[in-house]
Amino acid sequence: MSQQLLEVRGLVAAYGPTQVIHGIDLDVAQGQVTTLLGANGAGKTSTLRALCRLQVKISGSITFKGERIDHKSTEQIAEAGIGHVPDGRGTILGLTSEENLRLGGHARSRSQVASDLERMYHYFPRLKERRTQQAGTLSGGEQQMLAIARALMAHPTLLLLDEPSFGLAPLVVKDIFNIMRRIRDEEKVSILLIEQNARIALELADTAYLLETGRIVKSGNSLDMRNDDAVRRAYLGD
Repeated sequence: MSQQLLEVRGLVAAYGPTQVIHGIDLDVAQGQVTTLLGANGAGKTSTLRALCRLQVKISGSITFKGERIDHKSTEQIAEAGIGHVPDGRGTILGLTSEENLRLGGHARSRSQVASDLERMYHYFPRLKERRTQQAGTLSGGEQQMLAIARALMAHPTLLLLDEPSFGLAPLVVKDIFNIMRRIRDEEKVSILLIEQNARIALELADTAYLLETGRIVKSGNSLDMRNDDAVRRAYLGD
């Protein structure tokens, strides 16, 4: 059995007086992909924001690599080894692709950054072709690749990935998910994935949780979830 990298127990999250996550439990195993499924407004993005302490009040426990992190700041959580690729990508549009990547590795030495850049260009060769191009002029798929690569420059142990396929052509989505599979297998990076395309999410994931109105209503390994009649009807279109 894989060791748990992230353990969340009784997580409650709120924006001001409005509670959006209602006491959820979830785990992410070392070296595996876990996906959060659910309709728009179910609380998926809020869950990732709660894990990073991004403008959301929380209670409950969050344990990462055996240490409680629910009291830590967003910066301390990132330093502990959790990378976050938000919805909307969050690249700095006025900087070049390579400048964005260098920002992702700001805590690394110059020699480490040089090595990390080559590592990212190995996974994302298109970014090497666009290294001097302003991020704002990249295609949507290239911007998503840049956002993922920038997060990986910090060598996270866990990557929180929010809607990587949003607005992208199917072939581009396939490329990105193939790259994420390689990164999981070769870099041993665990991933907590939010993805509206449940079919492709379940193909990549080892474990899945179904979130409805801020509550976990179903969970299991991805194969069982793919074969679940309710999941198939609601999220796979079968």
